[in-house]
Amino acid sequence: MDPFLILTALGGLAIGAVIGWLLGKQGAARAEASVESLRMQLDAVREERDAALNEVKSGSAELARLRAEAEHFAQRMKDLEDSKDKLVAQFREVGDKMLEKAQQDFLEKAGARFSEADKESQSKLRSLVTPIQQLLEEQKKKIDAVEKERVDHYAGLKAVVEQVRQGQGQVRDETRNLVNALRSSPKARGRWGEQSLRNVLEQAGLAEHTDYETEVSVDSDEGRLRPDAVVNLPGGRKLVVDAKCSLNAFIDANDEVDDDRRDAHLQAHAASLRNHAQQLGSKSYWAQFDDSADYVVMYIPGEHFLTAALEKDSGLWDWAFEKKVLLATPTNLVAIARTVASVWKQEKLAKEAGQIAQLGRDLHQRIATMAEHVATMGLNLGRANNAYNKMVGSLESQVMTQAKRFEDLGAGSSKELPDLSHVEAAPRVLTKLAAPKERANDEDVA
Repeated sequence: MDPFLILTALGGLAIGAVIGWLLGKQGAARAEASVESLRMQLDAVREERDAALNEVKSGSAELARLRAEAEHFAQRMKDLEDSKDKLVAQFREVGDKMLEKAQQDFLEKAGARFSEADKESQSKLRSLVTPIQQLLEEQKKKIDAVEKERVDHYAGLKAVVEQVRQGQGQVRDETRNLVNALRSSPKARGRWGEQSLRNVLEQAGLAEHTDYETEVSVDSDEGRLRPDAVVNLPGGRKLVVDAKCSLNAFIDANDEVDDDRRDAHLQAHAASLRNHAQQLGSKSYWAQFDDSADYVVMYIPGEHFLTAALEKDSGLWDWAFEKKVLLATPTNLVAIARTVASVWKQEKLAKEAGQIAQLGRDLHQRIATMAEHVATMGLNLGRANNAYNKMVGSLESQVMTQAKRFEDLGAGSSKELPDLSHVEAAPRVLTKLAAPKERANDEDVA
């Protein structure tokens, strides 16, 4: 049963009970009034009930409709889910087929492309390898040629080495002969020293008979002195060089096997050099030549000769210098000679510079004289220009007017009278070589 109907019945019973109670408590009039009022209220309640029942019925119908729609929607959702599953399955099947076909097409195209690329790369590789192969073949040919040339050179080098070996033997023999000659012949020793001295001077750039003289002799109180070379210094001064020192003791020491005897020979060698320096100092070479340097050069034809002597006599150098004797080996004599050559060169350059300066002064004087002539010519041209303009003015004013009158009278010739014009241009004034005062005067006049 409907709950709303039950509530309505219970309400009616309650109202009836109330009405009965009211009727029992009050009078009939009041009861009737109350009953009427209650009836009206009951009618209103019934109307509200009917309206509520109608709404309930309408709501029930709407609920039924909504339930039907919900069931319909649920069915449609189920159908859509089924359709979606079918479509997904179909799409998956189609996608798998398309992917499989795309993969197959890709593999076929990739295979074709790779095959084409492989052929192309092989062609390119062949084009790259072929020149390298040719280059390697050429290099191999060159290497073979170089190897053949090396073998030939080795054979030639072997022959040269054999020649050098034979030459060393010859040099050894020549050295032995030279040692014997130096030991036994003072003249040979002197010629060897002179030749060594000449080689050093020429190596330094000095020329014989110009920068130095050989075989010079001079008379002194002690007899005739013959220095081995006299070097000409700038300013007319002379540098005397002697190369006659004895080397026999050093040669003996070099041939000696025993250390004590070798040391004794080296001591004798140092004493021999000191004795020769003493003799040179006592001859006073610098006093025998005009404008000579205040010392004489004692030439020793080898560094080892002087080194061996200084090892045994460490004060030899300073002692000889005090005697105005300068000990010189090829090394420091080359330095001295090159210094002399350089001074000669500077002397020549200074002389040439003086000549150039004199030529410059002469040239400047000649240019100044020529400029004076040009200025005089310009002045004369200006005067001639002014005289010409004056003559043209006089000719136009005095002569040409009369000549035109002849034409007017019919007494003119067949030649027309030319138009005479003044020369306005003036000769340019020469100002570049003018003195500052003369240039200022020219500007003031202008």
